[in-house]
Amino acid sequence: MSFKKLNPPLLEALDRLGYEEPLPFQKIAIPKIKSGKNLLAIAPHGSGKTTTVIINTIQTLNSEAFEDAPRALIVVKDKEAALELEEEFRKFIRHMDLRIFSAYDKPDLDVQKGEIYEGVDIVIATPQKLFKLFKATGINVSQLKLFIVEDAEFLLNIKDYNNLVKIPEHISKCQYLVFAQEFNSKLERLQENFMAHSEFVDFKD
Repeated sequence: MSFKKLNPPLLEALDRLGYEEPLPFQKIAIPKIKSGKNLLAIAPHGSGKTTTVIINTIQTLNSEAFEDAPRALIVVKDKEAALELEEEFRKFIRHMDLRIFSAYDKPDLDVQKGEIYEGVDIVIATPQKLFKLFKATGINVSQLKLFIVEDAEFLLNIKDYNNLVKIPEHISKCQYLVFAQEFNSKLERLQENFMAHSEFVDFKD
């Protein structure tokens, strides 16, 4: 496959950033995601997992803002990971009107609820903050299309895992994508939970 079947604003961003063709992992993962399947993908560092997250999120959201409710939730390890991923997204969406917001332990929960309520397309959050937002009805999932876990090794932390698995209970329907470098016991438990009928990709260089 090539990048040609993506929407024009995304193709422009890929060209501007120097992406000429998908990496081997992306050639496997992107078509599966575009088909609407849930995906649990294991691949080593440097294989293009983060770029895959960004490309498929922008493609699914058609490179444009829509109403006020988030359409993609991306769960990451901590504040640093959230800000790093947001920075990478902003390189791609420079000429788009997609709205992105990172939620982590600070600032105040009510402040973050207010900013999300004003309208956002993509929310990047830590498990603890996302669960708190759900408990405080701070996330409207009526328009949700994607629920993504990036670098899911952090789920070995039992608190993070417990916060994460409670969230899909509040979601009626969306596509689930989980990315990690290595398969572990917590990912196996996810397969028994909301990832029960997902495609499994174990990619090696």
